[in-house]
Amino acid sequence: MSGQRLLVIEDESDIADVLRYNLGKEGFDVDVISRGDHALEAIRESPPDLLLLDLMLPGLDGLELMRILRRAPTTAALPVIMITARGEEIDRIVGLELGADDYISKPFSPREVVLRVKSLLRRLEPQAEAELLEAGRIRLDVTGHRLEVDGVEVSLTATEFRLLRELIVNAGRVQTRDRLLTEVWGYSDDVDSRTVDTHVRRLRKKLGPESTFIETVVGVGYRIRK
Repeated sequence: MSGQRLLVIEDESDIADVLRYNLGKEGFDVDVISRGDHALEAIRESPPDLLLLDLMLPGLDGLELMRILRRAPTTAALPVIMITARGEEIDRIVGLELGADDYISKPFSPREVVLRVKSLLRRLEPQAEAELLEAGRIRLDVTGHRLEVDGVEVSLTATEFRLLRELIVNAGRVQTRDRLLTEVWGYSDDVDSRTVDTHVRRLRKKLGPESTFIETVVGVGYRIRK
């Protein structure tokens, strides 16, 4: 992962400096921008490998910035980790609904940030084996990181892609929220299980009529029906 370019969008200079220093120590190339509108220009010109995005920003707030990025084909799958204040539960849920892959709450441990960044980037790494997974009219090309629904390509974030793959690979078997957090996100501590529910809702929207293949098992989790 050394040399991958990260963009930190954070207007609190002390927090930005902590992130730049600790991620830089791990070999990442870290840029910092303090305004949302300036960040949007920079991302459009040269998208980074991953975005660490504070929600409270001058110029353009983080939620609106994420909404714009997810609408554009060139940035629809850009990995995004939100940085939220501990009391901003509503904003966190909205951010996940808009397509954030993960979130970190302030105050945070720099080590935790590094682990989250590495975990998300690992989700983007191509699988060693060639795989073409299918469920109804859903075709998931794991090697090419492409999804087609009824012949039409659909853009997924890294987390949505990994979640769908995990469900299809285990078709017919119920996957608990805790297991999905471990297998898809790479950890289960300090992560609200509603994160899984939010990503499943987004996934269903993108699958359209084929979303009926994802079944909710009340009180347990989810499964893809055979």
